[in-house]
Amino acid sequence: MKLTDISNDVNEWFDGSGPLSDIVISSRVRLARNLVGYKFLSRCSTAEKSEILVKLKNVLMSLELGDKVSYISVDKASSLNRHFLVERHLISRHHAFGKGPRGVVIAHREFFTAMINEEDHLRIQVLKGGCQLSGCAEQINHIDDAIEQKIDYAFSPRYGYLTACPTNLGTGIRVSVMLHLPALKMTGQIEKFFRAAKAMSLAVRGLFGEGTEAAGDFYQLSNQVTLGVSEADIVSQFENAIIPEIVEYENAARKQLLSNQPELLDDKISRAMALLKGAHLISSQEALFLLSHLRMGINMHDRMGASTPAIEQLCILGAAGNDTGKAEDRSIAIINRLFMLTQPAHLQLNYGKALDPTHRDALRAKIIRSALNK
Repeated sequence: MKLTDISNDVNEWFDGSGPLSDIVISSRVRLARNLVGYKFLSRCSTAEKSEILVKLKNVLMSLELGDKVSYISVDKASSLNRHFLVERHLISRHHAFGKGPRGVVIAHREFFTAMINEEDHLRIQVLKGGCQLSGCAEQINHIDDAIEQKIDYAFSPRYGYLTACPTNLGTGIRVSVMLHLPALKMTGQIEKFFRAAKAMSLAVRGLFGEGTEAAGDFYQLSNQVTLGVSEADIVSQFENAIIPEIVEYENAARKQLLSNQPELLDDKISRAMALLKGAHLISSQEALFLLSHLRMGINMHDRMGASTPAIEQLCILGAAGNDTGKAEDRSIAIINRLFMLTQPAHLQLNYGKALDPTHRDALRAKIIRSALNK
């Protein structure tokens, strides 16, 4: 598989579709598993890691995961390619820059990936656009069962699935959603979200997972408790209680901006549009921050019927050449593509060579100007 085959487009879970997709960018369910008869990776020799890698690669590549399934040797990949895989949310930073034999299996359209020799022997994940945790859980359980027909997992009747980190012990499940919460940030209410998440034993991370800060008002919210509770209960609590409440808070904040601070809202959108359409150098952090404001404005127009001078001007973005009849559909597609394709590794991979920061900022600005000025 050549990464350039996928680097110039967005994957199916980042295309702006799915339930509640104006706020819930994507849903993910991940399972941590280890093979019976092998030590945890931190105690494995290089030879043992290689044996685990070959065994799991053969099993995963034999599964029915669609027309195209690819394998990448992460330890042999270039630094640029590893950065790309992280930006694409196909592997973790820990997996990208760890040590020893390790790899990743990727299904077509990237709905499923499997990291071999990350922190556990195997970590599989399914991703979907919008709030679709039940769908993710159903699909990953089917895949997990298919894997378990071919190998034996390390399992304890008392503790459940045995994992390298005690926080994953039990079900080994991590349920997470990527949220876009610009209005909570803009109205100064984001700290309430952090405190509420902490009180519910939930983890809040940045755009690229553990150890990263929020960028573009994107936050990843996930469970921390995996022992003593079923997978179905975790998924149900997220999908039916936690996520609807957060969506309600963000929508309330957007309505508050529209009713009480329309000038502030218009100013944020107008400044973002002016800078993005005119800048000749722009960093990835600044691009995410400004594109976030445009995305909020488009969704407020589409979902809430919001109409301010800046929002109306913004939605003209997608009117030309739009087959759906809705300017918003095309506009969100433009913004989502820019979020992904202007990340540093995406830029360089699509350009064909490594670039220094200044040349990356210039290329990023050029791509954004071209998209927004059409």
